[in-house]
Amino acid sequence: MLDLPENGLYRTTQPMTGHEETFPAGVLVYVGELPNGGGKFVVRPGSNRRNRWFWGDPTTPLRQPTWARTLKQLPSEGFYTLPETLEFEGGGKWLKNAIVQLGYDERGRGIVFVGQWKEDGTENTLHFSQRGMLIDDRLLGRLLWAPILPITGELQ
Repeated sequence: MLDLPENGLYRTTQPMTGHEETFPAGVLVYVGELPNGGGKFVVRPGSNRRNRWFWGDPTTPLRQPTWARTLKQLPSEGFYTLPETLEFEGGGKWLKNAIVQLGYDERGRGIVFVGQWKEDGTENTLHFSQRGMLIDDRLLGRLLWAPILPITGELQ
C-alpha cells in the first residue's frame, strides 16, 4: 500500500513529475479519495464561492508517495478566532479573538475575512466580506478553530 497523505488541503512545494503544468510548486491542492477504494487523487481548485473553494474535474490519481511527502498540509477552510490583534498600515485593526473565516488563494496562501455584525440590520447574522487579508504561515498555524455549525434546511 502506498504511503499517501490524509485527505485535505495542501500547498505544493515541488512540481509533480509528469504533471508539472497542472501541479507546479506553490499552488493549492486538495487530496481526496475516490469512493469504493478507488484510490487517492489530487485536484486543483475549481470555483470559489463565499470564500471557499469547490473542487471539480479532472482529478489526477495520486501514485507518487515521494512527491506527496513534499506537500505542506494546511488548516481546513472554515471559521477561526484570531490569536492576536492585527493592526493595519494606515490605521484600523482586527481584535484578538475576532471571528474570521479562513480561505486560500490559488497559491495556497491563507486569507482571513473578519466577521461583521450589522447593527442596523434585521437579521441576527455575521457577514464576511469577499475581500480579506493575506496572512503568513506563522499566523495561519496559530488560528484557533471556532466550531460554527452549518445550517441545513429551513430555520424554525
